[in-house]
Amino acid sequence: MLKLLSTSCRQGRSGFPCSRFPDGASNGALEKSPLFRVIRSLRSYTGEKTLFRLTASFSSDSGEGDGDAAKLVDAKAVEEAEYASTGAEAEEAKASSAIVPTIPRPEDHLNVMVVPLPHRPLFPGFYMPVSIKDSKLLSALADNCKRSVTYAGAFLFKDEPGTDPSLVSGTETGKSIYEFKGQELFNRLHDIGTLAQISSIQGNEVYLLGHRRLRKMEMVDEEPLTVKVDHLKELPYNKDDDVIKATYFEVISTLRDVLKISSVWREYAKTYSRYIGEFTYGRLADFGAALSMANKLLCQQVLEELDVHRRLKLTLDLIKKEIEINKIQESIAKAIEEKISGEQRRYLLNEQLKAIKKELGLETDDKTALSAKFRERIESKKDRCPPHVLQVFEEELAKLQLLEASSSEFNVTRNYLDWLTALPWGDYSDENFDVHNAQKILDEDHYGLSDVKERILEFIAVGKLRGTSHGKIICLSGPPGVGKTSIGRSIARALNRKFYRFSVGGLADVAEIKGHRRTYIGAMPGKVVQCLKSVGTANPLILIDEIDKLGRGHAGDPASALLELLDPEQNMNFLDHYLDVPIDLSKVLFVCTANVIETIPTPLLDRMEVIAIAGYITDEKMHIARDYLEKATREACGIKPEQVEVTAAALHELIENYCREAGVRNLQKQIEKIYRKIALQLVRKAISIETSAAASIHPGKLEQYNEPSKEDLIEDVDGSLSFEKSDNDPSSENVDAAATAESKNIANPEQIGETWEEVEMAEVDLSPDQTTRVGKQINSKVDEVIEIGEKAGGDTEVDKVVIDVSNLVDFVGKPVFHADRIYDQTPIGVVMGLAWTALGGSTLYIETTLVEQGEGKGALHITGQLGDVMKESAQIAHTVARAILLEKVPENPFFANSKLHLHVPAGATPKDGPSAGCTMITSLLSLAIKKLVRKDLAMTGEVTLTGRILPIGGVKEKTIAARRSEVKTIIFPAANRRDFDELSDNVKEGLDVHFVDDYSQIFELAFGSIDSSES
Repeated sequence: MLKLLSTSCRQGRSGFPCSRFPDGASNGALEKSPLFRVIRSLRSYTGEKTLFRLTASFSSDSGEGDGDAAKLVDAKAVEEAEYASTGAEAEEAKASSAIVPTIPRPEDHLNVMVVPLPHRPLFPGFYMPVSIKDSKLLSALADNCKRSVTYAGAFLFKDEPGTDPSLVSGTETGKSIYEFKGQELFNRLHDIGTLAQISSIQGNEVYLLGHRRLRKMEMVDEEPLTVKVDHLKELPYNKDDDVIKATYFEVISTLRDVLKISSVWREYAKTYSRYIGEFTYGRLADFGAALSMANKLLCQQVLEELDVHRRLKLTLDLIKKEIEINKIQESIAKAIEEKISGEQRRYLLNEQLKAIKKELGLETDDKTALSAKFRERIESKKDRCPPHVLQVFEEELAKLQLLEASSSEFNVTRNYLDWLTALPWGDYSDENFDVHNAQKILDEDHYGLSDVKERILEFIAVGKLRGTSHGKIICLSGPPGVGKTSIGRSIARALNRKFYRFSVGGLADVAEIKGHRRTYIGAMPGKVVQCLKSVGTANPLILIDEIDKLGRGHAGDPASALLELLDPEQNMNFLDHYLDVPIDLSKVLFVCTANVIETIPTPLLDRMEVIAIAGYITDEKMHIARDYLEKATREACGIKPEQVEVTAAALHELIENYCREAGVRNLQKQIEKIYRKIALQLVRKAISIETSAAASIHPGKLEQYNEPSKEDLIEDVDGSLSFEKSDNDPSSENVDAAATAESKNIANPEQIGETWEEVEMAEVDLSPDQTTRVGKQINSKVDEVIEIGEKAGGDTEVDKVVIDVSNLVDFVGKPVFHADRIYDQTPIGVVMGLAWTALGGSTLYIETTLVEQGEGKGALHITGQLGDVMKESAQIAHTVARAILLEKVPENPFFANSKLHLHVPAGATPKDGPSAGCTMITSLLSLAIKKLVRKDLAMTGEVTLTGRILPIGGVKEKTIAARRSEVKTIIFPAANRRDFDELSDNVKEGLDVHFVDDYSQIFELAFGSIDSSES
């Protein structure tokens, strides 16, 4: 009994031929073939008649390729099913002993029931299991078997017209094949099929054995489909024909090649060699086609071919393709095997190397080395490390020893110990408590900022008296560019502390402050722990930038997370989510920066000491530009102080008309722009002077130096590049005269560097190698000219570039700002106010005019893109102005009978705030009493309905704006006297400031005393 399992890579392949061969049967050509002799020598026994049956699966419900995995078929069981009746049939025969059953021959079946094949045709002599889902067809086949009608017609099912059979999945075909019935199914079947014997039926699996070729003629019955068939025979052929013999032997030779490279075919051949007897040409062709991996149409083509020679040729093509496929498969398998074996070899060698090093004591394993490293780190700071940290360290280290190095928990524990041991537990830098040295450092880096410097010196003084210092939280607020961030670095240098900065602008994740939980992939500690590891000390200065721009998202509220960090009473036990051990931050000095403090949450603002930096006035900017910005820019541009001079008038013009903002960042950009242009001018001027000097010493030599043409450069690039021209070249004339004329006009910026530009024009489109050699030779010529100039006048000084008001526009362009003062003398109804802006402060005019006048037409129309608060201030001002006018001039009904229009200029700029109330009242009263306001007067203050003046903010900015507009008299609320007194003397110098608490005082200052006749 033979059992054969067909491998999965041969899914959809037919089984081996089934035939009976008497012992020793052969024909002349076959018996002499080498393959036949090998097969006969491998036969395990002789003299025995054997029926060889093998199957390959072509299950119609398979979802892959051309069939399922091969099934086991018992050859003996199949033989008994074919030639002996079943147990049930034996009982029926016994019951009807009067009837002698006869088994019909295959050629007697002219009408057969159709079994459609979805994937591949069935070849004569091969087994095929077919899964039938049509219950009616399955029942009819079972009934036929009971009646000893065990034959059916197996016909291949056609695909949809225009469909590539190699692209249609078996699942789709299996679903649709049994939907066709009757004539439609008859038309979708190939004309030529195989007469198949039903060997057995197991469930819905029907095992078919191919016998001979059939041709369907016509339909006999629709359901189940029964057709009339014609039995086909092979066309006669001459066995001794040389062409047929040659084709036959080529098939044998090709099969031998397939056996060499395909292990699957070798297994088939071994089994085949045991059972083959007679092997005709036609059956050899069927054998090769049945085992090939060709698609069903090519196999059907072999089945339909009755000419043996043509069938052999078709099979030969299929086997040739099989060889190519097996070669590709073998190369892929070899490449994968080499890759895997190489990696395995490398891994084994590495493991052996580790084991050898470990035995020799040269290296320990990973866990031992890591444990030693972590313990060495913690031992150096064990005396200063808190006990709870040491306890956690020992626990985590013990856990690390128990974990496998390949586990994910091992990496988590290793990273945790790395962070835990890298922090500076108890390591503090030596602080500098020298007040005078700190004052010197702060003055070196920043001009002004007396409030900030005073606060830092107080901090140092307290630390000197106590012998130690505690961390503080300072918030520097002010407009951009005033030096908030840079002052933090200077404070760290003055205190001899490490400096670390991080920005929280737009931060919306609490984990950035307090760290991630260790359970998350890629978890890390927060910014504070990262800072401590980076600086290596436990008392750094941490600058938290842009604290007023904190975000808030789904990951929590970072402002609330900062409450613990910036609270001096809580941060001594700051708990990071990643480390999960308390950290002492009480020695850390926190400096926060903000542009506005209104957007900072109140609980967070309450924990910080706010120091306002209002900005710089013109005098301060002049000092900063001279002492800091110019010096740094000169060094960055490589310009010597004696080569350039920026006059004070030019610097003042630059500050007033180009850089009016409160900070100095834009001023630094403009100074850098000026010095870049000066650097370009100096280089061009130096080249021109050196060329002129060389021309005066060796005029003939320079006459020979002219720009070569592009053709000359290309011709000479492979040889020695020559800059000499022929005597007939007119371009070489008067070079000396041109250089002399150019040196005389050197002060004209348009003419500076013409010679240099001419040299630049000599650039041509060459290859990279040519360009390199041309550049080297040009540079050698230029160096020669410069050397000549140095010999002629080595001590010749380059003229100094002077920047003054007259040529400032050439360097920085047209002015950006214009004077805030629109009127030299404000007309009736116009009053100058003072406003705070992001640029530091500005003057603001309030204009009021009469629209129309008539009995009962009193109204007020407001424009100027005003906010709600400012609109309310205008309404309050209108009411207060009517009351004051009624008090001062009772007989004047101006406001009752006049429609007024109040406008605040610069309509594109949004404006809001209550501090323009007193200015609006003054503007309305000026129009009502038809009297001008003092020429050099500006005011600010919020007014109530009773005329009281309330305090305002931005005193310094508004004072600076008044000075910029050359205002000498300023009116402030009385409650702001303290703010004004805190200003530096240079800001208050030359100003006549009045502090009022009622509008009647403003009325006297603005209009003086009036009588009824004037009104």
